[in-house]
Amino acid sequence: MPQQHCILHSALSMHSTKRVAATVIELPFTRPFDWSRLCAFISGRASAGVETVEGGIYRRAIEWRGEDGTVEVRPHECKHRLIVTVEGDVGRHADELAEPLSRMFDTGADPRAIGRCLVRDPLLGPLVEAAPGLRVPGAWSGFELVVRTIVGQQVSVKGASTIMARIVQRAGRRIDGHLHEATSWRFPTPAELAAADLQQIGMPGKRVETVQRFAHDVASGALPIDTPGIDRERLKRDLLAMPGIGPWTVGYVAMRALRDPDAWPDADLVLMQAIARHDPSLTTPVQQRAYADRWRPWRAYAAMHLWNGVAMQAGRAKGG
Repeated sequence: MPQQHCILHSALSMHSTKRVAATVIELPFTRPFDWSRLCAFISGRASAGVETVEGGIYRRAIEWRGEDGTVEVRPHECKHRLIVTVEGDVGRHADELAEPLSRMFDTGADPRAIGRCLVRDPLLGPLVEAAPGLRVPGAWSGFELVVRTIVGQQVSVKGASTIMARIVQRAGRRIDGHLHEATSWRFPTPAELAAADLQQIGMPGKRVETVQRFAHDVASGALPIDTPGIDRERLKRDLLAMPGIGPWTVGYVAMRALRDPDAWPDADLVLMQAIARHDPSLTTPVQQRAYADRWRPWRAYAAMHLWNGVAMQAGRAKGG
């Protein structure tokens, strides 16, 4: 991956008649960069009240070292950079935010190297040519993403978003005096979610147990999902050992939260159908996994291209 360098500078932003001090971070990337598709994927899976995508701008409430604030992310009109505006007390730590934001928006990817590998495949070639700058969306919070992924098991993308909004309002915290109504909630901490009353929230009891068991293990330190330098393979094994979490969930979390470029969400129905349509002789999961091995070490990007191809055909969000 190319080396990344961020640029920090101060700015003022306007909210009604109020002038708000802000810090701007510039995150360089290698072209092409498909910002619109990245936003569309994130928007369809956003935690309502916590994050939003409006007018091509990503915004979310964040907490860092005990201080709250908001980040806004948009592409620069001319430069090959993402412009991040940090508002609120959290701006004191803006120099520390560049790395997690770069990971979240996959600015370190080299789309040309990835494309050279994938475009040779007859199934992926047309998809890569149609969206050469496709990235793997990350997540601000690995904890939040795992919760969203568990909630999304066997329900639609829209249905999972509805339940996530209920979880935010049931267990999260409204940020007093927050400047943006659409991001005025903080996602519950692991301890808050583990202790919350999630009865009648719209999920089967077993799935509620899985969410709260996971939250408890993160709160206790048994699953250090958001710890820098974490042993990725060990965490994947620990997740897979939990009741209610299977290979698909672990593969999807490895893609987006653990930033494994070769992660593969095993047994994803959309991916399986896409491979089978391309070659009807590939009917079993074992055969399809063997076929996907040809996309190493970029299987996470292959999954994104396949999901994107189905989304373009169907006109709606698919996958994840």
